[in-house]
Amino acid sequence: MVGWSDLPADLSDRAAVTRLHDHLPATALVVSSDLSRAADTASAIQGNRQRLPHRPALREINFGTWELRAFKEIEAEDPELAFAYWDNPGDVRPPNGESWNEVRGRVNAAVDQLIAQHSGRDIVVVAHFGVILTQVQRALNVDAQEAFSHRIDNLSVTDITHNGKHWSVGRINHLP
Repeated sequence: MVGWSDLPADLSDRAAVTRLHDHLPATALVVSSDLSRAADTASAIQGNRQRLPHRPALREINFGTWELRAFKEIEAEDPELAFAYWDNPGDVRPPNGESWNEVRGRVNAAVDQLIAQHSGRDIVVVAHFGVILTQVQRALNVDAQEAFSHRIDNLSVTDITHNGKHWSVGRINHLP
């Protein structure tokens, strides 16, 4: 479980980074969480795009005492809690961590603020698996389990649009 730990990004596949850079709108704003794996990825794909300050609210899920532990270890320690957290995402939280609903609230507020501050602009948000899935859930208006059914790979693009009233989703987990 890697949430708030500040581990480095693997940006060694320069061709994939270049394809991602070239795929994104040239005039988009770029913002990331403050964790180095997102911030360094944002720097790698920024090019001539305007960079916004890091947003701590775009961090991955806070896994609390589960942080940097293997799922099997967590499951062996507390199988009921581990099952409930992933099978019925909502108000269940890991010890000293965040529930899914808390993550969604945090990320939704940050995204709403970005939209309000930069109305009409394309925004490239370089974030994490959980952050992206909160917005997939929001845009598709699905439950958390359905949102969790989507795969999110490193250096992938998920296209989400908000037109002032409605959300729509283009491609999810597109690898340019």
